[in-house]
Amino acid sequence: MTTYALYAFSALAEIAGCFSFWAWWKLDRSPLWLAPGMLSLALFAWALALVPAEAAGRAYAAYGAIYIVASVLWLWGVEGRVPDRWDLTGAVICLIGGAIILFGPRAA
Repeated sequence: MTTYALYAFSALAEIAGCFSFWAWWKLDRSPLWLAPGMLSLALFAWALALVPAEAAGRAYAAYGAIYIVASVLWLWGVEGRVPDRWDLTGAVICLIGGAIILFGPRAA
Protein backbone atom coordinates (compact mmCIF):
# COMPACT_ATOMS: atom_id res chain seq x y z
CA MET A 1 0.00 0.00 0.00
CA THR A 2 1.18 3.50 -0.67
CA THR A 3 1.58 6.02 2.10
CA TYR A 4 -1.42 7.97 0.80
CA ALA A 5 -3.63 4.88 0.78
CA LEU A 6 -2.51 4.01 4.31
CA TYR A 7 -3.32 7.52 5.48
CA ALA A 8 -6.73 7.45 3.79
CA PHE A 9 -7.57 4.03 5.24
CA SER A 10 -6.35 5.14 8.67
CA ALA A 11 -8.51 8.25 8.57
CA LEU A 12 -11.62 6.33 7.57
CA ALA A 13 -11.03 3.70 10.26
CA GLU A 14 -10.36 6.31 12.96
CA ILE A 15 -13.35 8.46 12.10
CA ALA A 16 -15.68 5.45 11.86
CA GLY A 17 -14.42 4.14 15.19
CA CYS A 18 -14.78 7.47 16.92
CA PHE A 19 -18.20 8.02 15.36
CA SER A 20 -19.42 4.73 16.83
CA PHE A 21 -18.65 6.10 20.29
CA TRP A 22 -20.28 9.42 19.35
CA ALA A 23 -23.39 7.59 18.15
CA TRP A 24 -23.61 5.55 21.36
CA TRP A 25 -22.93 8.47 23.71
CA LYS A 26 -24.55 11.42 21.96
CA LEU A 27 -27.18 9.84 19.70
CA ASP A 28 -28.41 7.18 22.15
CA ARG A 29 -27.50 4.27 19.90
CA SER A 30 -27.11 0.76 21.24
CA PRO A 31 -23.90 -0.10 23.12
CA LEU A 32 -23.45 -2.73 20.41
CA TRP A 33 -22.10 0.12 18.26
CA LEU A 34 -18.98 0.07 20.45
CA ALA A 35 -17.71 -3.35 19.29
CA PRO A 36 -17.23 -2.45 15.62
CA GLY A 37 -15.97 0.94 16.78
CA MET A 38 -13.19 -0.63 18.80
CA LEU A 39 -12.30 -2.93 15.91
CA SER A 40 -12.18 0.06 13.60
CA LEU A 41 -9.88 1.93 16.00
CA ALA A 42 -7.57 -1.08 16.17
CA LEU A 43 -7.45 -1.17 12.35
CA PHE A 44 -6.63 2.54 12.38
CA ALA A 45 -3.66 2.02 14.70
CA TRP A 46 -2.43 -0.98 12.68
CA ALA A 47 -2.64 0.86 9.34
CA LEU A 48 -0.94 3.98 10.66
CA ALA A 49 1.90 1.85 12.03
CA LEU A 50 2.51 0.56 8.48
CA VAL A 51 3.35 4.05 7.17
CA PRO A 52 7.00 4.09 6.15
CA ALA A 53 8.60 6.82 8.24
CA GLU A 54 11.75 7.16 10.30
CA ALA A 55 9.84 8.71 13.21
CA ALA A 56 6.35 7.98 14.49
CA GLY A 57 5.70 11.59 15.45
CA ARG A 58 6.37 12.83 11.93
CA ALA A 59 4.10 10.17 10.43
CA TYR A 60 1.35 11.11 12.90
CA ALA A 61 1.77 14.84 12.29
CA ALA A 62 1.48 14.48 8.51
CA TYR A 63 -1.47 12.12 9.01
CA GLY A 64 -3.24 14.80 11.04
CA ALA A 65 -3.83 16.85 7.88
CA ILE A 66 -5.41 13.88 6.11
CA TYR A 67 -7.56 13.19 9.17
CA ILE A 68 -8.88 16.75 9.18
CA VAL A 69 -9.80 16.64 5.49
CA ALA A 70 -11.43 13.23 5.95
CA SER A 71 -13.40 14.58 8.92
CA VAL A 72 -14.77 17.43 6.82
CA LEU A 73 -15.73 14.91 4.12
CA TRP A 74 -17.40 12.75 6.82
CA LEU A 75 -19.31 15.82 7.99
CA TRP A 76 -20.63 16.24 4.46
CA GLY A 77 -21.06 12.65 3.29
CA VAL A 78 -22.22 10.86 6.43
CA GLU A 79 -23.72 13.58 8.60
CA GLY A 80 -25.25 15.46 5.69
CA ARG A 81 -23.91 18.87 6.70
CA VAL A 82 -22.32 20.92 3.97
CA PRO A 83 -18.89 22.25 5.00
CA ASP A 84 -18.74 26.03 5.12
CA ARG A 85 -15.90 28.22 3.92
CA TRP A 86 -14.19 28.04 7.32
CA ASP A 87 -14.22 24.24 7.29
CA LEU A 88 -12.74 24.22 3.79
CA THR A 89 -10.19 26.97 4.50
CA GLY A 90 -9.01 25.21 7.65
CA ALA A 91 -8.72 21.88 5.82
CA VAL A 92 -6.61 23.44 3.06
CA ILE A 93 -4.32 25.13 5.58
CA CYS A 94 -3.87 21.78 7.34
CA LEU A 95 -3.05 20.03 4.05
CA ILE A 96 -0.37 22.61 3.38
CA GLY A 97 1.07 22.05 6.84
CA GLY A 98 0.98 18.28 6.40
CA ALA A 99 2.76 18.56 3.04
CA ILE A 100 5.48 20.70 4.62
CA ILE A 101 6.00 18.06 7.31
CA LEU A 102 5.91 15.15 4.87
CA PHE A 103 7.96 16.61 2.00
CA GLY A 104 10.21 19.13 3.75
CA PRO A 105 13.95 18.65 3.18
CA ARG A 106 15.68 16.91 6.07
CA ALA A 107 19.25 17.26 7.21
CA ALA A 108 21.20 14.07 6.62
